[in-house]
Amino acid sequence: MDTATLTLRVSVEVRNQLDKLAEATHRTKSYLASEAIRQYLDLEAWQVGEIQQAIKEADAGDFASDDEVNAILRKHAS
Repeated sequence: MDTATLTLRVSVEVRNQLDKLAEATHRTKSYLASEAIRQYLDLEAWQVGEIQQAIKEADAGDFASDDEVNAILRKHAS
């Protein structure tokens, strides 16, 4: 795996939390920060993909019918 160096500023509180978590998990602060960034990017990419797909469906006129919406409302109202 290729790696690169990234320098960033965080609040003292975040730094302290990272220090404590690194100590408790026997992981490096670098590993924990990298994993947190990776998870954040994965989630954001998923959300952007879902939004883009929804826009395509809306542009194509692919909407739920009134009957479909009402059926879902009845299902969750009980």
